[in-house]
Amino acid sequence: MKSLFEKWIALRWPLLLVGILLTVGAVFLGHDLSFDRSIENMFAADDPLIESHKRFNRIFGGNEVIMGVYQDPELFNADGSGLDRVHQVRLQIEKLDGIREVLSLDRELTRDFVIDPDSDAGDQLKKLFAGYTHNDNGTIVALPIQLTPKDETEVDRAELIRKLRAIFAELPGGMVTGEPVMVVDGFQYVEEDGARLGWATSILLACVILLVFRSLRWMVIAIVVVQVTLQWTHAALALSGMQLSMVSSMLTAIVTVIGVATVVHYILRFRECRDAGQEPKEALASASQYLLAPVFWACATDAVGFSALLITNVGPVHDFGIMMAVGAILVLPAVLVFLPGLVLVGSPLGVDPAKPWGDEKLGNGLSRTVDSIVKRPVMISAIILAAFAISMWGGTRLKVESDFTKNFRDTTPIVQAYAFVEDRLGGAGVWDVAVPAPNHLTWEYIQEIRALENKLREEVPELEKVLSLADVISAMIESSDKKGLSFMPKFALMNIGMKSLRSQMPETLDSLYSEDEQNPDQYWFRIMLLSKERQDAETKKKAIDAVHRIVEEYHQKKLAAAEPDAKYENHPPIVSGFFVLLTHLIDSLIRDQWRSFGLAIVGIGLTMSLAFRSLKLALLALIPNILPILMVTGAFGLLGYHINMGAAMIAAVSMGLGVDASIHYIYGFQRSLAAGNAPSAALVEVQQSVGKAVIFATFALIAGFSILCVSDFVPTIYFGVLVGLTMLGALAGNLIILPLLIKLFVLGKDSA
Repeated sequence: MKSLFEKWIALRWPLLLVGILLTVGAVFLGHDLSFDRSIENMFAADDPLIESHKRFNRIFGGNEVIMGVYQDPELFNADGSGLDRVHQVRLQIEKLDGIREVLSLDRELTRDFVIDPDSDAGDQLKKLFAGYTHNDNGTIVALPIQLTPKDETEVDRAELIRKLRAIFAELPGGMVTGEPVMVVDGFQYVEEDGARLGWATSILLACVILLVFRSLRWMVIAIVVVQVTLQWTHAALALSGMQLSMVSSMLTAIVTVIGVATVVHYILRFRECRDAGQEPKEALASASQYLLAPVFWACATDAVGFSALLITNVGPVHDFGIMMAVGAILVLPAVLVFLPGLVLVGSPLGVDPAKPWGDEKLGNGLSRTVDSIVKRPVMISAIILAAFAISMWGGTRLKVESDFTKNFRDTTPIVQAYAFVEDRLGGAGVWDVAVPAPNHLTWEYIQEIRALENKLREEVPELEKVLSLADVISAMIESSDKKGLSFMPKFALMNIGMKSLRSQMPETLDSLYSEDEQNPDQYWFRIMLLSKERQDAETKKKAIDAVHRIVEEYHQKKLAAAEPDAKYENHPPIVSGFFVLLTHLIDSLIRDQWRSFGLAIVGIGLTMSLAFRSLKLALLALIPNILPILMVTGAFGLLGYHINMGAAMIAAVSMGLGVDASIHYIYGFQRSLAAGNAPSAALVEVQQSVGKAVIFATFALIAGFSILCVSDFVPTIYFGVLVGLTMLGALAGNLIILPLLIKLFVLGKDSA
């Protein structure tokens, strides 16, 4: 092995050249790596929610609605000036590519009624559309903007929303809100966080390494290993056709953890070899010979653990498992290609990292830790078990965060817009019900729908607004009756009203009552719902379940009364919308996480059994890495925090944060025993050598991930905090629990 590493060092310049060329090519290829901004892909393809969502979009041409609002105290002025301003804004919006239609009261069909203070029809229309097109006092204008389905336009959603924001920014108190805006903003912040994590974290890590080891050379090495691995990973993903997603910002974290930990182990081992009198080349060869096996198995176990995510049904999570596995594997070749050249260039000038600050005190403290473990194993075990029991109880109190606005800081535009709309206008959570309809609407059917709407209003208090074409038709007929047209049949009045709607608002009419193109003669009727977005998960799910129950009861009643040839009634109703998807988004992400976590434990355990050639040692190495994850999760429940996207995948990610240290620890312990040291002396030696590396790497990483706390996307902040807490837990696990387990189950009485 020594001669092999000597040859590796002799080839350092060709390797460095190859590495540079590969990295340049990777940077070029990595530019083709795209970002998947679809919220629908965050669910399994066969998820009933997605099936309903796609069916609804197919029938009605999409259900993505953005609410644009601005203030205008003169909205319903009798001179029409307020509606003239609405008209100009509406035309400006509808000129944009990607806009299907805007719902407003400035059209000829409604304009004259609503500005006439003596019109009963106008009062009825204003009351009917309050919460959708204006507030109750008529001082705030609201424009529901229906977007063109993504598959029918090439306009990027982010660019379209930027243009809409620019339009409303010119209006008094203007802003835009709605689930599509939240989704776009969320993905934008995730992309920004990924870039921030990629470079700012590396810089902070490098500063910590520079501060601790006082070596520019090794600071540069840490940056190079992390950044090169990331670029190679991005290139591999781009070549495979994969896309980054809302969960992919964690990829940088994993690569950073593995890369920095590896470099820190090299720093300390190289320093020990130099202190022993070895020349730089010999010291590097000795350090590499010592570290190759644990580094290889650390990368391998990480890859195996992350591959457990392949069993999940959510596309981005499945792909993320592959991404993390690829990133973990590529750390080792990045080290092998760049390390010898970067370490030895200009050698021996500046090649030696300085002895860390407080190195002697730290070593003494680690030795005392071993002494305490050996002398008081029962007491320490009892404390750990008690903390674990409390954490498990806390885990039963975990709640899911379904208020998507809580994913953003209060100072962000989207949160301020939601606060304004929901406090001054009404609900901003848009969702829909679709029920089968006859080929030609009848007055009897309209009355059935109105009865269904009234039941929804009465039995689902969480609904701020229930509105459909049935309400519009009823209002038109009531207005006709008051004009002395009650002698006309209702169906005749309906036909007149439908023709007026068709001529002035064709897109809107098609989005309210439409034929399913895949099933000719199958018509559907849409009921629009508004709810508060800023509600807890239990309240939202209760409302969604209640709406499901009511429309299903309606459907079953229709089926019972249906004639054999009434085809349209044989299709179940649909409850859909971004409000529904976002409410269940976290459930979708965490649904398979514990199952994949269990599979990761099995896979990592088997891999470490091969590495250590001991099933017992592999099981002992798992425990100090599993316990911190469960404890951090339990603490979340105890403190009343809700699980969001940043916390949903922490279990799977965290297995890669501590298991590397366990591998280095047990390898060092085995080698110390093989060198002839007594068991207790071997434990002290590995506690000092590996322990120091784990401590320095952990605090460097925590400092690096602290940059995430400035994010505007709260799940990113949670992820950064949870990564830090989990790494601290893994640090304690590997320096306290692991030596305790070795003492109890491997050394026994021989360690006394």
